Amino acid sequence: MNEDIKVFTTYDIANREIVEHIGLVHGSTVRARNVGQDIFATLKNLIGGELVGYSKLLQTSREQAYSRMLEDAKSKNADAIVGFRYQTSTVTQGASEILAYGTAVKIK
Repeated sequence: MNEDIKVFTTYDIANREIVEHIGLVHGSTVRARNVGQDIFATLKNLIGGELVGYSKLLQTSREQAYSRMLEDAKSKNADAIVGFRYQTSTVTQGASEILAYGTAVKIK
């Protein structure tokens, strides 16, 4: 098993042949907002600017979802992931899911 799984947003890989489509791999995390951040965000919304707390929360969430997707691919002995995407959804008020997904493949 290759420890360095390559990830591509495209569905093909230049100069490589996909020899097997293993199937869907994914990783997700659900995160809730902090009440203190919500109050600050409301004030920041009035004057404009980046909501740094939310930006950091989203970045951390994306990294965790991505890492979990890679673990899923490793467990299936994949060499690469094609068609990689992120998706977000609201689970409940104040909590969102970040989903990282793609198709695990074997390449040569």
